[in-house]
Amino acid sequence: MHHRSPSLLIAALVLFCCVAPAQDGAKTSKNDERLQRWLQAQPASDANKDGILTLQEARAWQLARQKQRGQPQPANRPKPTKANVSYGDHERHVLDFYQAKSEKPTPLVIYIHGGGFVAGTKNNMSVTMIRECLKAGISCAAIHYRFVSGPLDVSACMHDGARAVQYLRSKSKDWNLDKSRVASFGGSAGAGISMWLGFHEDLADPDNEDPVLRESTRITAIGTIGGQSTYDPRWINKEIGGRAWEHPSIFKMFNMSGPEDLNNPKFFKLYEEVSAITHLTKDDPPIYMWYKEADSPLPANARPGQGIHHPKFGHMLRREMGKLGIESLYRHAKDGGPNLHLEMFQFFKRHFRMK
Repeated sequence: MHHRSPSLLIAALVLFCCVAPAQDGAKTSKNDERLQRWLQAQPASDANKDGILTLQEARAWQLARQKQRGQPQPANRPKPTKANVSYGDHERHVLDFYQAKSEKPTPLVIYIHGGGFVAGTKNNMSVTMIRECLKAGISCAAIHYRFVSGPLDVSACMHDGARAVQYLRSKSKDWNLDKSRVASFGGSAGAGISMWLGFHEDLADPDNEDPVLRESTRITAIGTIGGQSTYDPRWINKEIGGRAWEHPSIFKMFNMSGPEDLNNPKFFKLYEEVSAITHLTKDDPPIYMWYKEADSPLPANARPGQGIHHPKFGHMLRREMGKLGIESLYRHAKDGGPNLHLEMFQFFKRHFRMK
């Protein structure tokens, strides 16, 4: 009998929520493995905070997220020019490419999905972003990357993002891309990978036998939604407070046994390596940041993981970027304003130096 991996079960829940029949409404995280795993990965989806995720709550959470991001229903999604193109040797090393019509090489916007490094899909790329980019002569891509599991820690996800950028640059002639104008964006985990790409030193290896790895990993601009500028649980514990650092993905990201490993020195180097803020230097690209969690202290009864998308991550990054004279545009959902993906698109367009 074939068994699907837990990560794939979580990733499939978006489709599950959209197509499950009405009689499945009695399903909860108490009697359905997919809902149980989704609750672990996305605790905010438990609307009434009773510790039990119902199918109705999961559906409502997904629809609310689509609405907040300005996404039409999936049926309205443009079809990729090239789908599920392999950029590496793992089954999740695949990407979709949307080619803009242009006589000149086009800029490129890359989407990296969220999901706590244990779930998510490239199919969640904002339709608004795809359509606005293509209309403006900007090509798009959306990638998958490996999930953390067993010995595979979060650094693998970061390097998958880097290789995807390199692969896309290696296709610049075939796909009519301008290597000098590449932006990356995503939510949560995708935001973290995008920031890491933006701030990390160039991983290009000019003498590598693999022509893909000779390409640059540097990007022009960054977009984030609920992004964590650091994954260091010591900082999260001190600055965010509550039990934010106890988000289940934190333990999986670093292959920890549990909370007792917080101050184990063997993890310190990895904390720093995968945290974008560690790599920030004055030559790094600008960033557009968007948050929706309350910009206030966590309640005394905060759940494990609550606050993992706290605006403090953005405030800390803005301060450090300000010291270096790098532009950082901060937005919060409570302030209203334009559609976040439309404004992010305009931010990318400006930094691509397009009219």
